[in-house]
Amino acid sequence: MAAELEIEPHVLRHWEDVGALTVRRDGNGYRIYDDNALEQARTVLKLRRVGLSLPEVTAAMSPTKSAAQAVVRAKIVALESEVVQRQQAITFLQHTVECRHRYLDDCPDCATFIREA
Repeated sequence: MAAELEIEPHVLRHWEDVGALTVRRDGNGYRIYDDNALEQARTVLKLRRVGLSLPEVTAAMSPTKSAAQAVVRAKIVALESEVVQRQQAITFLQHTVECRHRYLDDCPDCATFIREA
């Protein structure tokens, strides 16, 4: 399963250890990665790739839909805030590239950007 998902086997074991992945065991204690485990692992992987931490992933996969939605909504708010901050950084950096002043302290626009930060 790790090869199919292009991740290391220890990652799957870690996900299981922290409760993000449920894997059945056979009579000898060996893990059985069935279709349900594969789908669950794909979901964990996708949620990790979109920025959720492992605790957030575990909470987002809660059997209670309202609890899962709350985690996802909170992540959306955090990502939207990050987008705003990054756009402000881009605007500031674009200005510094185009600024006619040699030093940021000499430019009233740069000073305004800095005070807003």
